[in-house]
Amino acid sequence: MKSGVPTSVEEYIAAQPEALRPKLEQVRAAIRKAVPDAVEGIGYRMPGYKLHGKPLLYFAGFQKHYSLFAASGTFFATLADELGGYELRKGTVHFPLSEPVPVKLIGRIAKLRAAGIAAAAKKPLSKTPPAGARGTRSSRGRSAVDRPTRNAPS
Repeated sequence: MKSGVPTSVEEYIAAQPEALRPKLEQVRAAIRKAVPDAVEGIGYRMPGYKLHGKPLLYFAGFQKHYSLFAASGTFFATLADELGGYELRKGTVHFPLSEPVPVKLIGRIAKLRAAGIAAAAKKPLSKTPPAGARGTRSSRGRSAVDRPTRNAPS
């Protein structure tokens, strides 16, 4: 890639060697198809996607492979059979340039990451607000900030 930080996914892909560009475009298309609500951008100097403000996936091209950085390796066990032929490292999958892009697998990884983000967002919150929290609702619907206190001057 040319020196400098890319400002868009298009710019990142255009700066890659010509033989690598079609593979990266396929990775990009697979992610966008699997999780159309994901927001595309550049992070860590590579194309990335966020869902509900949380990192979903990043990808990057290298001399002999391209990688999918999932920001979590939790999907490894679920897709163990399908990932068996690829090099895996802490939430990262390396795909050799010499093989076709596994579009369906990349789509499944993206969907699993999206499901993990959605599940984490739905975890029940503690009923007790953290110390110093303001604006919690009372049973009458008024916030603690709006509720009058006893013996308060008028």
